[in-house]
Amino acid sequence: MNNDNTDYVSNESGTLSRLFKLSQHGTTVRTELIAGMTTFLTMVYIVFVNPQILGAAQMDPKVVFVTTCLIAGIGSIAMGVFANLPVALAPAMGLNAFFAFVVVGAMGISWQTGMGAIFWGAVGLFLLTLFRIRYWMISNIPLSLRIGITSGIGLFIALMGLKNTGVIVANKDTLVMIGDLSSHGVLLGILGFFIITVLSSRHFHAAVLVSIVVTSCCGLFFGDVHFSGVYSIPPDISGVIGEVDLSGALSLELAGIIFSFMLINLFDSSGTLIGVTDKAGLIDSNGKFPNMNKALYVDSVSSVAGAFIGTSSVTAYIESTSGVAVGGRTGLTAVVVG
Repeated sequence: MNNDNTDYVSNESGTLSRLFKLSQHGTTVRTELIAGMTTFLTMVYIVFVNPQILGAAQMDPKVVFVTTCLIAGIGSIAMGVFANLPVALAPAMGLNAFFAFVVVGAMGISWQTGMGAIFWGAVGLFLLTLFRIRYWMISNIPLSLRIGITSGIGLFIALMGLKNTGVIVANKDTLVMIGDLSSHGVLLGILGFFIITVLSSRHFHAAVLVSIVVTSCCGLFFGDVHFSGVYSIPPDISGVIGEVDLSGALSLELAGIIFSFMLINLFDSSGTLIGVTDKAGLIDSNGKFPNMNKALYVDSVSSVAGAFIGTSSVTAYIESTSGVAVGGRTGLTAVVVG
């Protein structure tokens, strides 16, 4: 009986080894599984944060939770199977905030039309990939420019975090001012930031997840968070899938928004793909990585699909480097994440 089980596991491992070329990359099934779980733990926060951000755009957070999980799973598995890279995909942080707070919030555009803008931006990204313009651009983008764009997105996310926790509030004279630093929201935000900082400095990969759990428990204690059950049946998402206003988004007013979605996603995903594959030792002397064009196709098609099912632009996640750091080298890592 034990021999039969051993042979079965061996055959399964052999199939995965051939499919993902594990031996050629100097890795094993066990290493890839650990790498996949590590990447999952470092980026799982997106399934909680994305619904909160898109909820500000009058979208149902419960539905967004489901669509976020769907597109992250499908995109990550596709990246692993078709491009054989240890890169996970999910809705982009920064672009989701831009969609919710700027496009819908400040400009007063409906979320359906905003999703249409994301859709057309993703189609533009796909066309750039189809005609290999994106391939050429990635090969020639200066490193300083990629770093600058990524840093700008990070600062924008930090601004949204300070606003949502109440550290800063709106002011008609100075635009922003310091909020009530003794409020529960601010204190929980500081606690969460402290936990992430300490655990990240000790290279603990699930730092963000631990911070979410701890601050949520504290929120329950203070009455700022309300417990609604351990599990529930996923909500019906049929009212969101395909509810993109494609014709409404094709207006001169939104041309700049569409271009912004396309451009930011272009640099964000391209920089991440290069950064992750470089850390994995997959970059050649010409600055290119294996299956580069396939990876770009998966990335752009995932963004198109994401807008169609009702979530913001999808991109490669820099958190994938955490899985690479523990030995992930192939697409099996991404499949485990999905």
